[in-house]
Amino acid sequence: MAGRGGLDAVVVGGGPNGLAAAVTLAREGRSVRLIEGEPTIGGGCRSVELTLPGFVHDVCSAVHPIGRSSLFFSQLPLERHGLRWIEPDVQLAHPLDDGVALLLRDLGATAARLGADGAAYADLISPVVRDWGVVMGELAGPPRIPSSVGNAWAAARFGLRAIRSLVGLARRFRTPGARALLAGCGAHSMLSLSEPVSGAFGLVFLASGHAAGWPIAAGGSQRITDALAAHLVELGGEIVTGSPVAALDQLPPHRAALLDLTPRQVLALAEKSLAGWPGGSRYVGQLRRFRYGPGTFKLDLALDGPIPWRSPEVLRAVTVHVGGTLEEIAAAEAAVTAGRIPERPFVLLAQPSLFDSSRAPTGRHTVWAYCHVPNGSTVDMTDRITNQIERFAPGFRERILAVSSRDPAGFERYNPNYIGGDIGGGRADLRQFFTRPVLRLDPYRTPDPRILLCSSSTPPGAGVHGLCGWYAARSALRGVLRG
Repeated sequence: MAGRGGLDAVVVGGGPNGLAAAVTLAREGRSVRLIEGEPTIGGGCRSVELTLPGFVHDVCSAVHPIGRSSLFFSQLPLERHGLRWIEPDVQLAHPLDDGVALLLRDLGATAARLGADGAAYADLISPVVRDWGVVMGELAGPPRIPSSVGNAWAAARFGLRAIRSLVGLARRFRTPGARALLAGCGAHSMLSLSEPVSGAFGLVFLASGHAAGWPIAAGGSQRITDALAAHLVELGGEIVTGSPVAALDQLPPHRAALLDLTPRQVLALAEKSLAGWPGGSRYVGQLRRFRYGPGTFKLDLALDGPIPWRSPEVLRAVTVHVGGTLEEIAAAEAAVTAGRIPERPFVLLAQPSLFDSSRAPTGRHTVWAYCHVPNGSTVDMTDRITNQIERFAPGFRERILAVSSRDPAGFERYNPNYIGGDIGGGRADLRQFFTRPVLRLDPYRTPDPRILLCSSSTPPGAGVHGLCGWYAARSALRGVLRG
C-alpha cells in the first residue's frame, strides 16, 4: 500500500515485463501499483477461446524457450500459484519435403541424427550449451563487463559467432537438414538471414533447447500471467485494470514510473516530461528514430484430430518450424525485409493440445501458427499459411473445424505496443541489437531519473522471460528508489 508520500513505484502496462518489474520491486519491499489499460493483464501472455467453446488458444506467446530458465523466473515460487510447465522430449520438429523430420532433442541425439554434419553441429552448439549460464547471465541484458576472466572468454567465444549472419554460420554444414534446422531457429530474429546477428538467434534458440528446454504452460500462457499476478498481490502489490493512462500527470503520487511501453507510446505519454530534463530533447529525438520490425499474421485453428504430418515424428514436438530448406526460409524472410509478401512464408507452429489435454475437448486439438509479413501489411495470409502446413501434412485442411485470424492491424488493436504488428518491440538488427531503445550505459533509465522503460524495446528484447522488467526494476532500486 502507498505510504504518506505516495507509492514507491507505478508500473504502466501489465504485460510480462511490467509484471516482472512490479514483482521485483515488491520483493524488495517497495510499494507498487501496476496499471493496465485493458480489462485484463497479460499483454502478449494471454489465453482465450478464440475459435470454438472449449478450445483454449494462446493469443501471442505460446512456447517459452528462455522463460522458465531466465534469471527472473528461476527465482520465483510460481508453482505454488498454479504454474506448471510441460516439456516434451522433443523440443522442436522441422519437417522436410522428403518426409524426414529434423528433431531438436538432447545434444547427442540431435547431432547423431544430422549424420555427416553431426560433428560440425556439436562443434557449433556445444560451447553455447556449456556456457549457457554466461549467455543468459552476462549477455542477455544490458551491456556490462563480464564478472570474471573465464566469463569474458566465454562471452567472446559466443560473440564472435553470434554477430555473424545465419547464412554465414550455415556454411559449415553440408547437409540440407542441418542447414534447415539452423535456419528455422535463426528466422525467429525476424531479420533477413543474410544480416549480421541473425546467427545469434539460431545459436540461442538451438542451445536453449539443449540447455533449458522449450516448455509450455499447462492450461495456456495465461497461467504464467495469473501466477505472476498472484505473487505480486501476495507481496502487497496492487493491480488496477481497465484504466488507460494518457499522461504521466494522471498517475497517482509516486517516486518512480516504469513504463512497459515501446518508444512510440512512451513519447505519447512522457515526451514533455523527458524533454524538460538536460539531454532530454536529444533522447526524445532518438526515441522518435526507433525502428519497428516486421509484422505478424497469425492463425488459431480448432481441429477434429491431430495434424496428419507426413512424418509421424513431428507429433512428438510442441513446436514445429514449417518452411522447408534454408534457401526457402531465407528467401521468405528476405522478402519480408524488403517489404514484399512471401508466397511460401516461414511458419512457426505450435500444437500444444498434444501434450496438454486442457486445451481442447477430448479428441480435438488446437493449433497456433503465424508468419512474418511487412510491417502494417493488410494481406490475408490464411491460404499461404495453410498451404505450407498442407505441404508437409496432406489432409490437414480436412481437419479444420474453425479458424481465427489476426493481421498486423489486429495485433496493434489488441496491444498498442505491437506497432504495425511487430510483436518483438522493435527491429533487432545490428544497429538496434545493442542499443535498445537508444545508446545508453543503462538503457532502462531516461534523462528523467523518475521515468524508466521496461518493455521488450529494452534489452534483451522480445520473449516471455521478464528480464526487461527485472533489469529495469533493479536499475530503479540502484537509483531513484535506493534506500
